Amino acid sequence: MTHDNESRTPLRSSLITQGIDRATHRSLFYSMGRCREDLEKPLVAVVNSFNEVVPGHVHLQALCQAIKLGVAEAGGTPLEFPCIAVCDGIATGHQGMKMPMLSREMIADLIELMVTAHGFDAMVLLTNCDKVTPGMLMAAGRLNIPAILVSGGPMDSSSFQGKRVCYTDLIEAEGKVIRGEMNETELTAFEHAACPGCGSCAMMGTANSMNMLTEALGMTLTDGALIPATYGARVALAKRAGQAIIKLHNRKILPRDIMTLDAFENAMAVDMAIGGSTNTCLHLPAIAREVGITLEMDKFSEIAERTPHLTLLKPAGKFFTGDMYHAGGIPALMNELNLHQLIHPDCLTATGKTIAENIAGRKILDPEVIHPVESPISPRGGLAILRGNLAPEGAVVKSAAVAPEMLVHSGPARVFDREEEALEAIFGGGIKPGDVVVIRYEGPKGGPGMREQLMPTSAIIGMGLGKTVALITDGRFSGATQGACIGHISPEAYLGGPIALIAEGDTIRIDIPARTLILAVDPQVLEERRKSWNLPASTNIAKGSLLERYRRMVGSAMKGSILE
Repeated sequence: MTHDNESRTPLRSSLITQGIDRATHRSLFYSMGRCREDLEKPLVAVVNSFNEVVPGHVHLQALCQAIKLGVAEAGGTPLEFPCIAVCDGIATGHQGMKMPMLSREMIADLIELMVTAHGFDAMVLLTNCDKVTPGMLMAAGRLNIPAILVSGGPMDSSSFQGKRVCYTDLIEAEGKVIRGEMNETELTAFEHAACPGCGSCAMMGTANSMNMLTEALGMTLTDGALIPATYGARVALAKRAGQAIIKLHNRKILPRDIMTLDAFENAMAVDMAIGGSTNTCLHLPAIAREVGITLEMDKFSEIAERTPHLTLLKPAGKFFTGDMYHAGGIPALMNELNLHQLIHPDCLTATGKTIAENIAGRKILDPEVIHPVESPISPRGGLAILRGNLAPEGAVVKSAAVAPEMLVHSGPARVFDREEEALEAIFGGGIKPGDVVVIRYEGPKGGPGMREQLMPTSAIIGMGLGKTVALITDGRFSGATQGACIGHISPEAYLGGPIALIAEGDTIRIDIPARTLILAVDPQVLEERRKSWNLPASTNIAKGSLLERYRRMVGSAMKGSILE
């Protein structure tokens, strides 16, 4: 297939706009104020995830209008429809956290439904937060019509008591109040200061991680990941994206031309260089499957071994997303990787150019924020896949956020069958230095929905235990998590995986440099426990519910928690 021909492309939408037997279809468009000329142009879906619930999405109306203006100026007809978006920060710590992973699948399905039903020629996907970006990329791969993503951009950092802060600083404050290091009046003031305005939280959370990986994949315009939400340049980028989608349509450049295996390897290399959220290990395989590519966890390990860790943003470091943007952003980081042959430079992108062309001449402007390859934070990538008798299929840890003294740790298991029980024990002083907190039955099927364990991990930090206590789970973590937190343990407890057989006081051995996770219990003892193992009553859910259907269909976390 050639991508050099800018001549007029046959319209997929002619199925609904052309012919005598489509008079009724055209009439329905005319009833909404469209004219015949509008229907002779490419019909571009502008999928808008705006709502008044999520800070990362509350400002998307202006970006949507800019996209539509760009589409119209370039010769297309933009047609907007809405998309759901969940705020993980508001959903966390209660039953609402069962829904975000499920929302990823619903977002992909919703877009497939609307685009197929209405015969669109192309689409611009307006996204920002955790599950919206991967869900939209899944839809792009599945539908394989010209597509480009536009994110809403990261939130600005703020200031509290003379220090720069963001959301991740606040989530540890409850523990400080309990410990007497902060009073409730100060906490209230902090609440008002931590999140100063719109945008995805100003840290290396899942939202910003996935938007960075979208740029690395080539599915957004250059600098699409990190221009702050409040900058005029973000609106200008949205307009350029609207113009670019018509060029992609005219040149017949499709998502599967962009999201190749090499492009996914580029995204994984960037993931390792930025020390991204562990949730990327769920989302990249799910996106890849939609374009016919299988991403194994061993591929993450392979790329982590050869890719250095180059940037350390909040919560693991002191810098914010805005700092990374001003230090050169993803283009500078990718150009640095390219100069050392650590990415594939010839991958096609949504700009119509290659990655190499997009990043040419981009330099690191602040080596404290983005380290050169010659002086990395670590010679190995910021994520690690662990295996052992406790995780035969694997587990994931954000090694970039682990204190050096916790990279190797051995301690007694403190076992909880739900997040709430663990949280009560942590805040109640029941967890002691050296312990390994085990939270199980929170996996894809066990939850169901694979709740993130942000509140327990934050409580551990807030209670001053971040350098002495580890947490392991078959659930997942927020990108805001820091510390020795190991998630996605597979097989999960609901399926009778070894994590289901841990007893209070068992010794658990963690060796992140050696990539191992060991339950130090005799195999014969574990076999005896298995004979008497039963699912706890807490895993029961209503028949026919949305979550029960998800439980029946969802697969292993180590394969992306994909619906099977």
